[in-house]
Amino acid sequence: AARSRSLFLWDDGRPMRFYLRPGLAKLRVAPLVLAGGGRLCRVQEPGAVLLAQPGEAAPDGAVSTEYVTECVERNQRLPLEPFLLAARGRLAFTEAEDAALLQAARGQGTVRVSGRALWIELERSGLTRHSWQAMRDRYLRHLQPRLFEPPQTEDPTQIRGLFAAANREFESTESESDSSDLAELPTQDGVKRSLGETASDLKTGPEDSAFPDVKLQRQERPKSTCSSSVVGQVVKTMEHFMEKFGVDLFTVTQAFLKNSGDVEATSYFLQTGQRLDGYPLWSREDDLELQKDDEHVRNKLIAKFGAENVAKRIVFRES
Repeated sequence: AARSRSLFLWDDGRPMRFYLRPGLAKLRVAPLVLAGGGRLCRVQEPGAVLLAQPGEAAPDGAVSTEYVTECVERNQRLPLEPFLLAARGRLAFTEAEDAALLQAARGQGTVRVSGRALWIELERSGLTRHSWQAMRDRYLRHLQPRLFEPPQTEDPTQIRGLFAAANREFESTESESDSSDLAELPTQDGVKRSLGETASDLKTGPEDSAFPDVKLQRQERPKSTCSSSVVGQVVKTMEHFMEKFGVDLFTVTQAFLKNSGDVEATSYFLQTGQRLDGYPLWSREDDLELQKDDEHVRNKLIAKFGAENVAKRIVFRES
């Protein structure tokens, strides 16, 4: 659609007047204001909208310059309130708002959290008191980097809690995590200690893809010993997924659980939300069915997931 020439007109037809101190920001904003029917003041005048750059010192009542660019991009005059800046340029985020942002961004891909659509939706939903630009900036600059910081403890009990907590969430029919579990989760390097016992679950070597027993009978599987190189590779894989898809360690672990530890399938799932081979994701209900010693039930699972996937799931759940 053609850009509106009455974009910066009040409802009564009067042009909106803006004041922005001289500088690069004014050079960038001025043509947009004028093209939309607005006016620029040489000095700050009563009734004029005071513009300021986000993050810079600004008096109360100042409006972010992003107001102008956002109005132009949406081709409509937006309300000023969501773009108001605090006295120091930005309204402080509370701990509750930070937690809400982390929860809202959890499981979203890198492209989505880096874009605008997600944050605009969250602004419209009233998730916080802040504009979508402020929320996105807060998450990308301050919250997301914390997801990749090394843990502050070497307590093996806390580190092993990752997989226990992730498994509890997976086994919840409502897929809701306990906040106490989340508080105990480690990050990045903390995977190394817990993956020492579970690295074989996440491998995709020949021994994990060949299942000669077509009857899918349960067999005793000797406990495998994982070399430090194998553990290190698994850690690198999980760290890579965290960075690539912009998610936390808990989300990556959940993805591995839903995909029976298959690396390629997990990567595809984190990107698309679907299985690589087209089969459904494993659920808690499916695992309960799998535990039943019933040939009819087992055949139903084979029809749903395929014989090879059922065999892999048996090995994965018993390992």
